[in-house]
Amino acid sequence: MDVHGAVAEGFEPVREAFARNFTALGEKGAAVTVYRDGHKVVDLWGGTRDVDGSEPWEQGTAQIVRSATKGVAAAVLLLLHQRGELDLDAPVGAHWPEYKAAGKERTLVRHLLAHRAGVPVLVRPLTLAEAADPDRAAAAVAAQAPVWEPGTEHGYHAHTYSWLTGEVVRRVTGRPIGKWIADEMAAPVGADFWLGLPENVRPRLGRVGPVTAPEAGGLKTRPKRAVADAYADPASLTLRAFGAIAPSPDENDPAYHAAALPGSTGIATADGLARIYAALIGEVDGGTRLFTPQTMELARGEQSAGPDRVLVVNTRFGLGYMLHGSASPLLADGSFGHPGRGGALGFADPASGIAFGYVTNGFRQSVTADPRAQALVRAVRGALA
Repeated sequence: MDVHGAVAEGFEPVREAFARNFTALGEKGAAVTVYRDGHKVVDLWGGTRDVDGSEPWEQGTAQIVRSATKGVAAAVLLLLHQRGELDLDAPVGAHWPEYKAAGKERTLVRHLLAHRAGVPVLVRPLTLAEAADPDRAAAAVAAQAPVWEPGTEHGYHAHTYSWLTGEVVRRVTGRPIGKWIADEMAAPVGADFWLGLPENVRPRLGRVGPVTAPEAGGLKTRPKRAVADAYADPASLTLRAFGAIAPSPDENDPAYHAAALPGSTGIATADGLARIYAALIGEVDGGTRLFTPQTMELARGEQSAGPDRVLVVNTRFGLGYMLHGSASPLLADGSFGHPGRGGALGFADPASGIAFGYVTNGFRQSVTADPRAQALVRAVRGALA
């Protein structure tokens, strides 16, 4: 397996782990980038750009990152708060009056980010066309009655996170959230990240699909019985949350790439994902910083912890970010970020100055702790020891 790119002295274990992902864990094509104190120390890629193809992955190949998009979307609301344009403790209805329907009048903006809003499911799933239409999707989630009193419990809002966060940004700024990310985050930082894929970027995009690890290889993910039962039960919050768009979209469909759903359709390079996180915790290459220290602490301050009504495991959330824990191991306590179901991962660890981005074209059954990403995280941790 040819691994391309470079690592700084001391980070050689990351190259070894990356190569081992191909031989032991069924990797088809992937890239990983790591920044330390705003400077790139790992930049690796290998395999094929398409999960079912033969063309080589190149530097700059991009992939859909699923729920790793959520961490970038969360930064938009936090930056609006940082600029004085959005109060996280204000009712959602102060910006979006229609949202006050069906017992949601006390929902706060911070509840949306912390997965405490109580609306992880919809009475009727949306088609892709409906999900991609901001007006129709916002109307559907605004009319939805919560399944628990907002603010009292938490459960992963797999798809509804898109319409909740996206509509608040649209009401506050007058701009679609994808446009805001492009103008106010990706461009200033120089990050290859898109929410709503421009046509001129399409030639860089790889095809994704399912992969399995070889029988003899690596970590095996065996869900607990309660988790397996939840994914098998059509009436469970778990299956209904992940099925809020139906039929399940084809993630290689240009219509899905154009949908600009901040919970699931972000497209990025590994460098783009890592570079945004590097800018959340410090200056990147001596230039742009996005979060002030105060906003960074807000982002990673624990808001939700314990049994997750949707994922059926114990999870920890800050404001829009998963926090280091058993369900989603990151680098260390104090790390914050977000995985993408099936593989992708982006996070930052302020104490060590590390920002991490991993993208892949091969999706596995993991939800929050993919074995390939975890092998790379362990290698980074070892390099810092």
